[in-house]
Amino acid sequence: METRRLRYFKTIADEGQITRAAKKLHIAQPPLSQQLKLLEEELNVTLFERNGRSLVLTESGEALYRKASFILNEIEDTIVEVKAVNSGVKGVLKIGANKSCFAYLLQQVTYIRERFPGVQFKIREGDTYTLTKEIEEREIELAILRLPVNEEDFSTLLLPPEPYMFVISDEWEGFVQKGTSIEMKDLDNIPLLLLHRLSGKGQFEIVTNEFKRLGFTPNVVVECPDAAMLLSLTAAGAGGTIVPRSTLEAFSHKNLKVFELKDFHAQAEAALLWAKDRYLSKPAREVIANMEELY
Repeated sequence: METRRLRYFKTIADEGQITRAAKKLHIAQPPLSQQLKLLEEELNVTLFERNGRSLVLTESGEALYRKASFILNEIEDTIVEVKAVNSGVKGVLKIGANKSCFAYLLQQVTYIRERFPGVQFKIREGDTYTLTKEIEEREIELAILRLPVNEEDFSTLLLPPEPYMFVISDEWEGFVQKGTSIEMKDLDNIPLLLLHRLSGKGQFEIVTNEFKRLGFTPNVVVECPDAAMLLSLTAAGAGGTIVPRSTLEAFSHKNLKVFELKDFHAQAEAALLWAKDRYLSKPAREVIANMEELY
């Protein structure tokens, strides 16, 4: 079975049409149809069924798609690894981060740029759910993100836990004269803008559980996965927010006052994640080694 035919088959499955697949592969439609026919004859199975103008995988097609995806990814990893050994540290590092973890990312970008100036970066931002999916789909190699996450599916380097901080406009009535720390009861009825994942449980649940532990319900008026947006809204006077301390190191905003929360017991946890048993580029391995040394 030729890997070329597997690549053609996978592209047809991804695009759902011979026409779109041929355009993406930069080949004519008739030769592509012929290659699909030869593959079906070689395996003695039907790989697609027609559904209107679209092609849908049969049960046999779905089985081949899973195997073909694995084989083609392994071939790609092998080529990348061989070239990396031959050429040294060059190329592209694909890395992602939650915005609440940008301080860690900034540190690593600076480190790699100084040590390996030939490396380029492709940086993806998203919540924990999005970034773990992008690791699984090989869109990125590494991600720095907030826990919890299903660590069994990944290799992880845990980062030091850090406190959550309360942030509010420096003109908000009732907080102007306060010092550097407050108690959770001081937030009763304050409109809160909280981080919330697109899918799954995370920092939103950690924060709201602290309120429940102390016996009152937070007045949540905004839920958003974007820490920078929450801080901007907070600076504009929309309410207060609760974010990990390192988040404030990555995004500087005027007109904000920051408080420690005396009786907030939970701490924010973050980790560096990568896929188990998968080839990593040398820049990616350097990031892991540097963060292991630092933390």
